[in-house]
Amino acid sequence: MWWTYKPYVSVGQRQETARREITKLEKAGRTISPVRVEGRKIAGTFWGKAWCQHLESYSDYANRLPRGRSYVRNGSVLDLQIEPGKISALVSGSEIYSIVINIKPLARETWDGIRQRLSGEIRSIIELLRGRMSDAVMAVVTDRAGGMFPMPDQIQMDCSCPDSAGLCKHLAAVLYGVGARLDTQPELLFKLRQVNHLELVPTSDTLDALTGTDNASRKTIAGNQLADVFGVEMDQPGEMPIEATPAARVGKISGKSVVEQKHLTARKIKVAKKVRTNLNSKARAGSKVKSKMTGPKKASRKMPAKVRKKPGRA
Repeated sequence: MWWTYKPYVSVGQRQETARREITKLEKAGRTISPVRVEGRKIAGTFWGKAWCQHLESYSDYANRLPRGRSYVRNGSVLDLQIEPGKISALVSGSEIYSIVINIKPLARETWDGIRQRLSGEIRSIIELLRGRMSDAVMAVVTDRAGGMFPMPDQIQMDCSCPDSAGLCKHLAAVLYGVGARLDTQPELLFKLRQVNHLELVPTSDTLDALTGTDNASRKTIAGNQLADVFGVEMDQPGEMPIEATPAARVGKISGKSVVEQKHLTARKIKVAKKVRTNLNSKARAGSKVKSKMTGPKKASRKMPAKVRKKPGRA
């Protein structure tokens, strides 16, 4: 059977066709999630770049993927949806083509191996999703054979275009679009491979097992860490405040207990504040009195009474 290819359609014509198709689909109630690439870089974060680099590392893909770069850059990927084990998309070419890519779930033994190798290495979900991890952690998740990314034999692709190639430019554009989407939503990679990324972050029980502590001792450790960070001495659980006696307030500070020193310092600060407040109050009162005595009061001043002249001598 012979395939006849449709005539070339310019980028402007494709974009206009795409706008009409998106409007039509949205009116029909479909939620559209297009891929937008700013500038020349398709992906800029760890997860997005790692996805693209992984695909380009395979010779079967390396020769075909570049054909999709211009498509994803000019906004031809009109819609991209990532679900567990499935990528579906709409790509604008000579017409609107439908894309379906099925990806096998990550093997349980592979996922368990990743979890084991990363045990205790990732401390927060934010650190994981933002890709702020050590080189050792990154090497584990991006490992070609035992990492998070699928191998070619785990990927099954289908495009409605007439190109008989295993990887047409529309499919290539979608694969690059996944990398761009992982820039903003890296958790979708775990969703696609059907594993729970939260399992890589240690729970409180895991932390106890790693440090050999229980909940009570972990609270004490937290208190000690706060003391180191803020440069203050923290009361340990069970210590009751000790009221310093008048006799204890006399003498050298170095001879007092930590609690007595803290109470004495607090009293000194309180007394100093009170003295400053009293002095400020007296100063304000004095300034008011002075202003009353020295200030001009022209409006309330009385005119002197007229002086009566005494009669002169005859």
